[in-house]
Order: sequence, then structure tokens, then C-alpha cells
Amino acid sequence: MARLLHDLILEQADRRPSATAIAHRHSHLDYAALASQIQVVGCGLRTLGLNRADRVAVYLPKRPETVVALFGAALAGGVFVPINPLLKPEQVAYILRDCNVRILITSRDRATLLEPALADCPDLHSLVLTDADAATPQRLHHFQVLDWPALLDSENGPPPARVIDLDMAAILYTSGSTGKPKGVVLSHRNLLAGAHSVADYLGNRTDDRILAVLPFSFDYGLSQLTTAFVAGARAVLMDYLLPRDVIATVAREGITGLAAVPPMWVQLAPLEWPAAAVDSLRYFTNSGGAMPRATLAALRRALPKTTPYLMYGLTEAFRSTYLPPEEIDRRPDSIGKAIPNAEIRVVRDDGTPCAPGEPGELVHRGALVALGYWNDPVKTAERFRPVPGQNPGLPLPELAVWSGDTARMDEDGFLYFIGRKDDMIKTSGYRVSPTEVEEVLYGSGQVAETAALGIPHPALGQAIVAVVKPLRGSFNESGLIAHCKQHLPNFMVPLQIIARPTDLPRNPNGKIDRKALVEELGKLFPEPAS
Repeated sequence: MARLLHDLILEQADRRPSATAIAHRHSHLDYAALASQIQVVGCGLRTLGLNRADRVAVYLPKRPETVVALFGAALAGGVFVPINPLLKPEQVAYILRDCNVRILITSRDRATLLEPALADCPDLHSLVLTDADAATPQRLHHFQVLDWPALLDSENGPPPARVIDLDMAAILYTSGSTGKPKGVVLSHRNLLAGAHSVADYLGNRTDDRILAVLPFSFDYGLSQLTTAFVAGARAVLMDYLLPRDVIATVAREGITGLAAVPPMWVQLAPLEWPAAAVDSLRYFTNSGGAMPRATLAALRRALPKTTPYLMYGLTEAFRSTYLPPEEIDRRPDSIGKAIPNAEIRVVRDDGTPCAPGEPGELVHRGALVALGYWNDPVKTAERFRPVPGQNPGLPLPELAVWSGDTARMDEDGFLYFIGRKDDMIKTSGYRVSPTEVEEVLYGSGQVAETAALGIPHPALGQAIVAVVKPLRGSFNESGLIAHCKQHLPNFMVPLQIIARPTDLPRNPNGKIDRKALVEELGKLFPEPAS
């Protein structure tokens, strides 16, 4: 079994050298070629002076060089930092400074946009451009510049640093509800344990073709690569454009596994799926939020041969739970039970276990628990705390991820997500889960997308406001509020529903950007004049 992350590729190159590892548009790399390229890039990075645990940032769209750079950095003994290609220069520069990136791999056009900000990244010593030309300078600011072929031309560099599975492999930046993004530090062990666990319950196999449509900076997106490589399957790289492009790619490439977040599924569900897609797609997965019931029902009607897996996870522990497909009809609202090699608990504030049906904080323990937040001991201490109820005789307590998410567990041990603490709406003394309100709005049949928000209100503390994209052109606000009154207690009924003709704003991981909506609507209910 692979001990370090890059061993996944090296082992498959020994077993199935001619099998396709990654496909991108009309190009393919088999496992032998991919293994050779990550070894060469690893050597090139060491020649550039990359030391053990130095950070290598990769700011590229999904393409073969992106995959090679990530795994080449790991092979060299470094730590890769995938940066979402949708981020703007000031956001990229923050990440480069925050985790002291030494080498940045990007394209010429992206480097041009970044150039003013790179002057303020003192730890950066090398910039590698995947498409440099003769006019590209050899130095810029305080660092050297070289092209991708030059990196591949280093065959006799220093040997890789010695690394064990508990060492850092990656830093993934996750946005919070407040403040700057946090860098979640993942070890080789974290990433391998997650890959094996997920590939196990999904039943991944060598003939799978897994569509990588989510960003690699998102743990759920990176997982599409690692689970494919565990099984010796093919990862098909795609940058998301339009929903119809995803379906067309599933049909054209014979995709067997598709992962997406709820906003994407909401867009995909009502579209027509051609027979080739219906026949090829073996499973689809959802994480990053609750799948609306109406969306799940539409997908199951459109894809009767496809097995759905509803999952829950957080970057700090990669993946936590999944609902066995045979339980979906009985428990459509459940996020399931713990994935293999993980334990999930629901506890009160004092760490004692909640009774069945009692809401509490979801706590994750096991091999997938991350190493903490980069350069942030305060936030690390808040989120990574001793496992509740462990044997007091342990001299060094085991740490768990205290998720900050509220959940409940039923009598049979199945879990139900209630809401994220940061998203919970506090109105008239009640705590309201936006997920519950959104589920009712989706159930009306009038809504294509929605976000229930808590907006400051002088009398209520927070008022519930729903922002919706209507499913059809016509929209009846009073009718939708009447539907909510029929299915929700009065304190959970939105005070106002705001319709928008366009998609709701997204954060870089494709989730609805609640923070942006709350900021935009923050003055909706002004304080009365004194």
C-alpha cells in the first residue's frame, strides 16, 4: 500500500503503465508517463532549491501540468498549495504571503496580472511559467523566472528529502464566514486515508472514468484525483463552464463517477441527459451542503441506473460521513454514518454525548483529522481539541475536529445535519437552520436556487430573508410565503423573499456565497430614526 501521496501514481505505473491516468480535452497521459513527469518535476524543484516542507503554490486551471506540479512537489519533499484559478491577484498574494510560498507555478497571463502583488511576497524565490516565451525576463522583482521545459530539463538534481506519512503534504485554503481564508494543513497520511476510505465505499475500480470538475483547491475536488489514482482509474479534467458542458462531457467521455456541490446539482437536475450519459454514469456524489429533496428526486428520475451517494465533509477532516444508497428512500434527509476508518460523535458543549434526536456539535476523530491551520495556533486550538470522553489515563490526548456544525443522531445512529454555527439564524430568540427553510422553498416547485439568510433587524435581532432564483419566469412572492406558512412555524417563515433572474453568487468552491449576500442586504431593515 502507498505510504506517501505520490506513491499512488508510482505504484500504478508499475501495475498498469499503459492505462490512462489523466485525460484533458484531446490529450492523455498514461500512468507510466505521469510517473515519469512527476519524478522529473520533483527533481527540477529540488534543483531550484526546494527544501523539505517548503511550499509550492500552483495557480493554474485544470490541465496535465497542474496535476504533475502538485504530485511532483509532494515527491520532492515539499508541500503543495493549490490555488483556485478563480481567485483575484490580491487573494492569491495573501495566500503566497501567508504560507511563505517559495516557488509559484502558473501561466504567463496569470503572472502578468499578479506581477504588482508579487513584489510583496518576500519568501518567493522562483516563478515557473507553463507557457513562457522568448520575451519572458529571467528575473522579476527579487525572484528568478523560468519556463516549464527548463523545469523538466533537470535530471540530476539533489535527491528528494526524506519524508514520512505524518509530514505535511498539502495546504488547502478554506474561506470562513469572517476574516481571511485559513490554510488547512494535511499530511500524506490524511490524504491517503481519505482516498482509500472514499474509494472503498464508492467501489472505485480500474475501469472508472471520474470527472474532475471541482477545483483542486477544494478538498472534495482534490479527492477526485486521489480516489482515481487509488483505483488505477482515469481522471478526466474539466474546468466548469456551463451545466450543459458537464453533461456533454459525461456522455462524450463515458464518465462513470461525477461529484458536485448542491448549487451545481440544482442546475444539472432539470436538464436533459442523453442516453450515453444515462448509460455510463455509475454513481454521483454530493457534498458541501444538503441536497434539496426535489433536486435529488429529479436526478434519480433522469439517471435511473445511477447510484447516488450523499456525503458530508469538512476540509479539516476531508470526509466524515456518507449515506448508504439503500437508505436514501427511508432517510432522504440524513448525511449517513461515519465513513470507514473514522468515528463521528454528536456532543453537548461540555463534551458529553447527546441523546438520540438532541442537537449537538459534530465531532470527527480518526486518521483524517488535519494537522491544524497554518501559522494560526489560536484558531487551531479552537477547532482541534481533545476527543471528548477519552480515557483520562492517556498521557497525550488524541485530538479531534470540533466541526462547529450542529447535527443530531437518531436511534439507529444515522446523522442529520442541522446547520453551521456561523450560518444559524437567530430570530426572536429562536435558532433557525437555513437548511430547513431552504428545503421548504425548494419543495414549492417555484425555486431553482435559494439561500435563507439572517439579516440584522431592529426588533427581531435577525430577520429571515430568502433570496431565490425562480424556476420559471413568473414568480409569486405571496404564494411562496403562503407555502412556507403551510410547512413552517411562524418564526421560521421568511419575512421577505427577494427574487433574482440570475444565479446566486458563488464562492470559489462553487457554493452559494452567503457572506456576500448578507453584506449586500445588511441595510435592508434600517434602525428607526430616534
